[in-house]
Amino acid sequence: MKKINPKIALEFIILLGLISLFADISSDGARSIVGPYLAILGASATVVGFVAGLGELVSYGLRIVSGYIVEFTGNYWIIALVGYLATLLAVPMLALAGHWEFAALLIVIERFGKAMRTPARDAMLAHASQRLGRGWGFGLHKMLDQIGAMTGPIIVTVVLFLNGTYQQSFLILIIPALIALAILTLARKLYPHPKDLETEFAPAKETNQPISTFWIYLGGAALVAAGYADFPLIAFHFQKTAIVPIIWIPILYSIALGASGITALLFGSLFDHNGYIVLILIIVMSSLFAPLVFLGGFYLACIGMILWGIGMGSQISIMRAIIANMIPMNKRGSAYGIFNAGYGIFWFLGSSLMGMLYGISITYLVIFSLVAQLSAIPLFLAVKQRVS
Repeated sequence: MKKINPKIALEFIILLGLISLFADISSDGARSIVGPYLAILGASATVVGFVAGLGELVSYGLRIVSGYIVEFTGNYWIIALVGYLATLLAVPMLALAGHWEFAALLIVIERFGKAMRTPARDAMLAHASQRLGRGWGFGLHKMLDQIGAMTGPIIVTVVLFLNGTYQQSFLILIIPALIALAILTLARKLYPHPKDLETEFAPAKETNQPISTFWIYLGGAALVAAGYADFPLIAFHFQKTAIVPIIWIPILYSIALGASGITALLFGSLFDHNGYIVLILIIVMSSLFAPLVFLGGFYLACIGMILWGIGMGSQISIMRAIIANMIPMNKRGSAYGIFNAGYGIFWFLGSSLMGMLYGISITYLVIFSLVAQLSAIPLFLAVKQRVS
């Protein structure tokens, strides 16, 4: 069997990470202000929660389609290109939105781009990270990804600090989107066949799990998603209550994403050595974001956003690594699609419910968030028992 130099796999993961880095400068720079932007255009808290949830539903739900296309065609690069082009078009066009309905449509289109490119990217990462440790490989990618996600809001903050407008912020974000497309073109040329980076099969103990194990695992992930408030709703809360100055809202988002990137690599490496207990520890820790963000003052909200970021980065990178270990290579495209669809549906339902609960009682919102996330722990323990 042909041996692949781990250095080549590492270079490939870094290239994918750089693509995500620049793409997320654009998309997360925009997402850091879409909550207040929708409010300025006349949207209510319920609308903001619904739009945020719908965006995530599209982002995750349509990945089942994209995943099956990836599995059927094996053409990772073309599918990824379609996704990045959607981001390139949608983000700058937000500057032209005169009504919240049009802005909401563009937000959903940007999330459609995310849906198209993610299963292809994750399948390529699964191939490349086998020799390096999948927790570490996915964590490294997430770290680079989150550097971009952190940089985008900083760029937006600078624009606003210099008395720029939201519209100007959206327009400047076209630059990193173009850079992401350029790196994607280079990566496709250098590595036209990413499957060749995986030369060994995972142990049978991992890949021959009963299908019920996958569904139990998906159930746990769905509960975590349902209880995780999307940032536009958090930003709406910050603006409405004025516990965070407007210019600080994208800064807090950037800080949270920075914490996400740093801890993704750390916890990914810990997962490779210690398994599911690391994921459970992260869930317990990050679930505390809700009371801190929605019930606390400025300083507690800052701590809550860091915990929110830790959960966002570490949970997603570890969850994706677990799929790669659980599912055989030839089924990963559809597995990632199904997993992300379930995750997105419950994120949508949870975000919509939390948007409604916000208008009734913030305390009810916090209770729902905590209960949903912590209820996932027994399911992950059950999966741990099956694969150990």
